[in-house]
Amino acid sequence: MLVLIPLADGVEELEAVTIIDILRRGGCEVTSVALGNGLTVQGSRGVTLMADTRWDSLDISRFDAIVLPGGGKGTENLASDPRVIETVLTFDRAGKFVTAICAAPTLLAAAGILKGRKATCYPTCAKQLGSAYGEVPVIADGNIITSQGPGTAMLFALVLVRHFAGDEAALRVAKGLLTQFP
Repeated sequence: MLVLIPLADGVEELEAVTIIDILRRGGCEVTSVALGNGLTVQGSRGVTLMADTRWDSLDISRFDAIVLPGGGKGTENLASDPRVIETVLTFDRAGKFVTAICAAPTLLAAAGILKGRKATCYPTCAKQLGSAYGEVPVIADGNIITSQGPGTAMLFALVLVRHFAGDEAALRVAKGLLTQFP
């Protein structure tokens, strides 16, 4: 499974790093991608992250899934990039996984792909999801998987491993992390 994780300035570091780490432990091929000209991305808490590559150097069609980490400013920066929006729409139309955590599910709502679906997000962003909003840590609705925030990042990542690599991989990773996973 080839997974694309775009990183924008203002990203919630805990979410980005947790998701990248757990997906790689689960056997997914993860590519973190900086939206700008360089590889470094400034996180919401002042941590500098180093992306694997830049967006302009990718063949987006190769990927099976996109994971959008949150953070208020990070989500704003993702949402203002037309390449991210187009990828979300293209992946959804193709039935590829479109996933987001924290504030990032608001981007999915703004793109119009949550109509008739259930999703979750950081509680203060719930109004932006409208009738799609469910107040639970993680929601998987077809190819759309969403989660609430930093405290749910590990569960979200394990759910992604389950969907991307299977139950056995998710349980193996959870056991290795000494965490419970349903």
